Amino acid sequence: MTKIEAIIKPFRLTEVQEALTAIGIQGLTVTEVKGFGRQKGHVELYRGAEYKVNFVPKLLILTVVPDELAEKVMEAIQKAAYTGKIGDGKIFLSPVSDVMRIRTRETGPEAL
Repeated sequence: MTKIEAIIKPFRLTEVQEALTAIGIQGLTVTEVKGFGRQKGHVELYRGAEYKVNFVPKLLILTVVPDELAEKVMEAIQKAAYTGKIGDGKIFLSPVSDVMRIRTRETGPEAL
């Protein structure tokens, strides 16, 4: 199994969710996060005063999939989250050794 974590722009969430649903992904977790990379924040205007926003709002999407779907999921996220502008995000893949569904105590791929 593979854990996929993707950091995306918030306004691309619907497209990413639809892309993942279309390839059969049944569950994901979304968390609002803030951070910076090459984008390095931006300047905003509030009541006539400029101020620097160092941490840019993003969404962190998390899902765990069978290994054979990982590449397909990564490609679907990349296509759906792509805007061509700096700050589109990143996708991280990590191996998962086991998983358990709490309610039924199922483990492994059956628990996904």
